[in-house]
Amino acid sequence: MNTESASRADARSAAPTRVLVWDAPVRVFHWLLVLTFAGAWLTAESERWRLAHVTLGYTMAGLVAFRVLWGLFGTRHARFTDFVRGPAAVAGYLKSLLRGRPEHHVGHNPAGALAIVALLLLAVAVPATGWALFNDMGGEWLEDVHEGVANAMLALVAVHVAAVAISSWLHRENLVASMVTGRKSAPREEAIHGAWRSVAALMLVAVLGFWWLQWQAAPGEGLLAGGQRAWSTIEHDDDD
Repeated sequence: MNTESASRADARSAAPTRVLVWDAPVRVFHWLLVLTFAGAWLTAESERWRLAHVTLGYTMAGLVAFRVLWGLFGTRHARFTDFVRGPAAVAGYLKSLLRGRPEHHVGHNPAGALAIVALLLLAVAVPATGWALFNDMGGEWLEDVHEGVANAMLALVAVHVAAVAISSWLHRENLVASMVTGRKSAPREEAIHGAWRSVAALMLVAVLGFWWLQWQAAPGEGLLAGGQRAWSTIEHDDDD
């Protein structure tokens, strides 16, 4: 009788259910990165919004720095060791998609992990080249590099969104919703033990605090006038 009860308990624990997979810092980072990149892209050609554009770029760099640290010391599925795999694993996963029997991964799949690493690298290159450009450390070639890296990141974002949509359909699970709620269908033993909301709150406070400082430091009418004046100064120096 005891053996039968234990077997049923083991079966229940192994059966997929809705468990917490993505902690709050991972989710807040994800959506903040989406917002900052979208905002930086939309303000890229506007002199009036220039300092807002720069501020969003710096924010993106800070977010990536946090994600690297959290990828080393964060919760189970947030760590790079949990999802970053070699070329063989990526190829195997892609083959499983072509066969119509996709491998299921509780965290990021190998192909998605590759895209995430590439996005993190580009999210560093974009603000780095933008910082150099804003501080007049290069000519038109640097502007071309900055724009090219930003375009590459936009293209990769488009591929990532398409891959999420396809994976959601193939795996019969809403991956976008899971990045909001943090929960996925998985065995109970795959669940993380805490959401770490305090860390997510601190990250959000740090971002909002940085934006406030940028606004306060900007001359004139805040980020708008400050950005316009700063960029006009750079263009004037170039003309000289």
